Amino acid sequence: MTINIRPMVVNDKPALMRILRNTPEFKPFEVVVAGELIDDYLENPASDYFHLIAESGSDLLGYICYGPTPLTDGTWDVYWMAVDHNRQGQGIGGRLLEAAEAKMVDAEARLIIIETSTTPSYEKTQRFYLSHNYEIIATIPDFYAPGDGKLILQKRF
Repeated sequence: MTINIRPMVVNDKPALMRILRNTPEFKPFEVVVAGELIDDYLENPASDYFHLIAESGSDLLGYICYGPTPLTDGTWDVYWMAVDHNRQGQGIGGRLLEAAEAKMVDAEARLIIIETSTTPSYEKTQRFYLSHNYEIIATIPDFYAPGDGKLILQKRF
């Protein structure tokens, strides 16, 4: 399968929202927030939220949202990443992450931060980031909700 990575355009939103709604790890209110960031990016070209799309032919496979961390020098965040549930495990997420990292490094990123949940449903996500050379630097128990802590990972350049 040939995977093309490109910036998001307006016509991508419906397929992206389907992917987000069909990602079991995301709660409905989280999907709303992701949609708001997509809208911000599409309506404001100068937005500090960047979005890349993975596609194969006319099939939208996933996306990543990232941006510079406000009030920092060279620190960036990966805010969202989702791959179509039926396409996971095919290297799409890795391609998206690598493309976003390259763009961040081109923009003089020295540090990338990723925050995720500590719940068992996020173990696959945690393994994914660890396999891409991110390291766990902190855990905050009960951050999102009782029993749902925040895991903070980093990668330095």
